[in-house]
Amino acid sequence: MGTPNRLPAPSRRTLLRAAVAALPASAVVLGGPPGTRWPTGTAVAAAPPNGSATRYTILPFPDSDDGTVNVYQSDDATDFRLVRSAAYRPPSGRIRDASILKHTDGYYYLTYTTRTWQDPSTTIGFARSADRVAWTHLYDHTVPIAGLSRAWAPEWFVDADGSVNVIVSCSTADNEWIFTPYRLRATDSSLTAWSSPVALSGIGANHIDTFVVRIGSTYHAFPKNETTKYIEYATASSLTGPYTIRRTGNWAGWGGTREGPALVRLDNGAWRMFFDGYGEGAYYYSDSSDTFATWTAPRRLPGISGTARHFTVLKETVSGGPGLPAGVTRSFRSANYTTRYWQQQSSLLDLVEVTSGATAAQKQAATFTVVPGLADGNAFSFRDASGRYLRHWDFRARFDGNDGSSVFARDATFVARTGTASGSVRFESYNYPGHYLRHYGYQVRVEVSDGTGLFRQDSSFVPVTAWA
Repeated sequence: MGTPNRLPAPSRRTLLRAAVAALPASAVVLGGPPGTRWPTGTAVAAAPPNGSATRYTILPFPDSDDGTVNVYQSDDATDFRLVRSAAYRPPSGRIRDASILKHTDGYYYLTYTTRTWQDPSTTIGFARSADRVAWTHLYDHTVPIAGLSRAWAPEWFVDADGSVNVIVSCSTADNEWIFTPYRLRATDSSLTAWSSPVALSGIGANHIDTFVVRIGSTYHAFPKNETTKYIEYATASSLTGPYTIRRTGNWAGWGGTREGPALVRLDNGAWRMFFDGYGEGAYYYSDSSDTFATWTAPRRLPGISGTARHFTVLKETVSGGPGLPAGVTRSFRSANYTTRYWQQQSSLLDLVEVTSGATAAQKQAATFTVVPGLADGNAFSFRDASGRYLRHWDFRARFDGNDGSSVFARDATFVARTGTASGSVRFESYNYPGHYLRHYGYQVRVEVSDGTGLFRQDSSFVPVTAWA
């Protein structure tokens, strides 16, 4: 449990007022009081099924050594923990800007920059793994562009037709620091033969680290403008363009000296952007729930910010996640304060000592019905004996009657993540990804993960036989 003199989390209303003041009039803020409009274009939610888990894998190179990569994984795209350090070191050259793919053959593949930034680099590297942890070098591919000086930051892209592509930033000897994005397409299923490079039309020269996702029939590209040092936004109806650059400058509120953008879709359907704040020696993330129109204020990635450099993210659904049956009553015991349980006190949820000698009313106040999540049936909601639902408000856990709004449904939905102790579960806020129910000062709050073991313990609860 945290130290008593720590300041409480800021008021949700305070944060919302600040966010609204900083956004254009057309922007919509996540969550908020009843009546706040949820952004249009929100993707369909995809929380992992009961007993399964989401797994996000990254392989950044350490800030101190661009000759190797570390393997980290996370179940929430926020709290990344080390799986193996120095997991892969190529037989020669360097490994920077590694992008990870799981191919149809069941293997994982890396592509990466093969030289440090000061040196000419006409190849991109490839490696393969059966388990994401132990990697074998496959080959270095020479990018066939006349007068090539540097081939940097290759990024995997699998198109809707199943074709496997690499988007790589290339410069030529006549101006070695002016990069243009090119597409290479795999011409065999073993990913050993590649088409001739095709420039992405419309993005133009002096753009690097281009990352592309496809939504419906539209390709969304995020290149870094090397003149302004801002990450820009462009769209096209074809992978190779022509792209129209839609947003420039500090359009997303991320600031300058940002590079290596990488997108992944979260379990609530929102998109998370990761980027390297190389000017500050920090790594950031920012979320969008309205198809890239607005973004949350960037946060430093806990635990690995300042250590990890330039990565992409692989998301998978794997077995072994927490199992929590719906339609049953349970009590929830703290994983690290084992005599204390969730207990409703007035409308608020606290962590209270409950024993066999407690009154019937006290036991009933510590008993809750687990139901499918109001916003996502693979997630969970919790009802008290009167039918009110557990939800967050001002970052405090409390019980309110369901007003039928989509905001309430999201406030009252939590995604189950594996906890620290055997049988324990962590409950992530559905509409505030990376925020968890956790106890502090014997109150149950919703707070953002800081990546520490203490936070993981404070946010872990064991579902047990109901007191009432």
